[in-house]
Amino acid sequence: MTDATELLLEEMIDAQRARLLEIARRLDSSTTPEDLLQPHDNPRLAASSEFHYEDGVLAGYLAVRAALRARR
Repeated sequence: MTDATELLLEEMIDAQRARLLEIARRLDSSTTPEDLLQPHDNPRLAASSEFHYEDGVLAGYLAVRAALRARR
């Protein structure tokens, strides 16, 4: 993985984490970044298909990063 690719992937991950937190806070304004690590503990997040979709996008980005790093 080139430095440019890694930088782009990190930017995508950061942007997706911010989007996920924005959605979570729209559902429950008291949500913290740490709450995103266990979203099923919050009934509003657990019930939101939009939240789960965006969380899946983030999981995909993280999986790509892990795979590319493992390949190095």
